[in-house]
Amino acid sequence: MSVFKRCFSILALVCMAGIGAAQDVPKSMQGKQAKQLFGAQNAGSRHKSAPFGSYAKGCLAGAVALPETGPTWQAMRLSRNRNWGHPETIDFLKDLSAKAARQPGWNGLYIGDISQPRGGPMLTGHRSHQLGLDADIWMLPATNLRLSRAQRENLSSVSMRRAKGAYTNSKWTRAHHEILKAAAQDRRVARIFVFPGAKVQMCNDEKGNRAWLRKIRPWYGHHYHFHVRLACPRGARGCVDQAAPPAGDGCADAQKWVNDILNPPKPKPKDPNAPPPKKRRELTMADLPGQCVTVLQGN
Repeated sequence: MSVFKRCFSILALVCMAGIGAAQDVPKSMQGKQAKQLFGAQNAGSRHKSAPFGSYAKGCLAGAVALPETGPTWQAMRLSRNRNWGHPETIDFLKDLSAKAARQPGWNGLYIGDISQPRGGPMLTGHRSHQLGLDADIWMLPATNLRLSRAQRENLSSVSMRRAKGAYTNSKWTRAHHEILKAAAQDRRVARIFVFPGAKVQMCNDEKGNRAWLRKIRPWYGHHYHFHVRLACPRGARGCVDQAAPPAGDGCADAQKWVNDILNPPKPKPKDPNAPPPKKRRELTMADLPGQCVTVLQGN
């Protein structure tokens, strides 16, 4: 590629979001934890919506807030101010909640954390959710869509797991299966994280086309909620997709997770000469894409 073409490509990348060339980290931001800087933001930046970086190391320009209450959803834990996301994420959640409202016993969805107003590392909790393309959806059926702010702070979701996640419990219903299936069949979705027993249960229960099961991935926790991850939106050239899930429906892999829960493998003996594990370092602005400086500084 010629120098001219290379420069034009870089310029196009940053201008698509209305953001100029990547900036050096200002002195005022140097040495500070990125989560402190992003966690202090109260509203999205005035840029065209665009994610920059990866799900666990990035930011979001032009984020949109999911309305606190809609015809088929309510955003939960409003004090966290994490009901912000890329417009595609917000549209997806509205669409999925309308489908959930057609399930018996459900009037819609309770939506947990999406992202902070400008994405980026969070003050507490998630390592991901930095691009506005991740969303946590409660397992608790949303029967009451008139919850007050105080009720949304105190109400808790309900666990679906039994035997440390090897199986679903009696609260799991066919409606949970159908809602996760509807999410996985959406072309915008890259993968969905849920506890291993739920994936195995869905594998056992699904009698039709099983292609959607590939997107359902077993992961630690995720029994009070399931985590939906959208793919990078079309044209978002600053966004880094996660590698696609392995081919196949993934049911054998989920069953292995369950087998390991029921019969944990013996731990490997510790090497007395091995160095102690390094403590995970907090991200700084230098770790994030350069455009994230502009995202923070924008009005």
